[in-house]
Amino acid sequence: MTKHHDIDENSEVFDFSRHKQIAIAKYLPSVGFHADLAATVKLITQEALKRRQIRPHSIEARAKDPESFGRKAAKPSKIDPRRPMYTDPVTDITDKAAIRIITFFPRTVQQIDKMLLEEFFVIEHAVKGESLLEEERFGYQSVHYLLKLNASRTALPEYQRFSEAVIEVQVRTILQHTWAEIEHDIQYKSSSTIPRDIKRRFMSLAGLLEIADREFQAIQDADRDLTEKAQTLISADDDLSTVEITPNSLRTFLDKTLGPDGRMSDFSYDWETRVLMRLGFTSLNQVKEVLSKYDDNQLSRIAEGGRQGQLTRLQHVLLAALGEKFIERHPWAHEDWFQSRRRNILERFRGSNIPIGGYDPQAHESIVQNIASTEELNGGANEPAD
Repeated sequence: MTKHHDIDENSEVFDFSRHKQIAIAKYLPSVGFHADLAATVKLITQEALKRRQIRPHSIEARAKDPESFGRKAAKPSKIDPRRPMYTDPVTDITDKAAIRIITFFPRTVQQIDKMLLEEFFVIEHAVKGESLLEEERFGYQSVHYLLKLNASRTALPEYQRFSEAVIEVQVRTILQHTWAEIEHDIQYKSSSTIPRDIKRRFMSLAGLLEIADREFQAIQDADRDLTEKAQTLISADDDLSTVEITPNSLRTFLDKTLGPDGRMSDFSYDWETRVLMRLGFTSLNQVKEVLSKYDDNQLSRIAEGGRQGQLTRLQHVLLAALGEKFIERHPWAHEDWFQSRRRNILERFRGSNIPIGGYDPQAHESIVQNIASTEELNGGANEPAD
């Protein structure tokens, strides 16, 4: 009878411990090679995602730990528990080198799938969640690939040694990864053995995670749609009363009206958005109305002696338009230095015959709402009777 490696088919008890130790001994000399392979595939993946402007949460790379490799080598077969699952572990175990790509949103998983198909030779592609259901095991979906470097890369000297090497790639969302990380601590693996109450809780949790993933994706889509709509209205110089003040919409609007300023950070626009909301502004239309009444360059020269940056000029216009209300409602209203500085600028404006307005965005919004309500009522009264 033919023997397969370390398996003695005539023996009644297979020596799993010896099988494990032999597997580790055979695997140890190649650990460095698989670490290099994982690092190389990670680098290729990072560059490929960057070219496509796909932003993952993180990319992890590793060579399988020898002890972990040994434990996997010693797993019993599902068909015959008296025999190991892997008769030749060094050949049969395919995750000796692996990378894990974690994404923010489910749609990014699809984008990464397309990238992997274009950049690598895909040997195998599997959705883990589907196989878990078939095996009646609990788990949460993630996508697994077995890849090789494609021929165009292995033709290059630096990649030739990886020409036949296989690497596993896992792609998950953050929520899928959270489930996977705690899955090792879940005692019950089969739905046939789990108590009914705990089973219901497992199923509810899996459903909640899936709903959360979908909702995060829907929120991202809605945010993108609002941003695109705001950019369209701003570019067309259309009515901006429906455009909320957000860091993105404010940046787009100010770039158009006051000129772009590449020195400004995302935090600067986030802060300025909070200031406008604190002052009582609710739409870009109000900001547009205020800016139309003043020459921002003139105010900047009077206040600072020269033309300042985009957001500083906006602050000067707001100060001139709101007067004392700007100082009283500003987040720094409690600071003496702020009050003194702004009142000093107000005096310079007055000395240069700049009209100091009493614009109140809160009152303005109330007037607009009252007018709209009156027009709606009048419209209803003027409708012809049936």
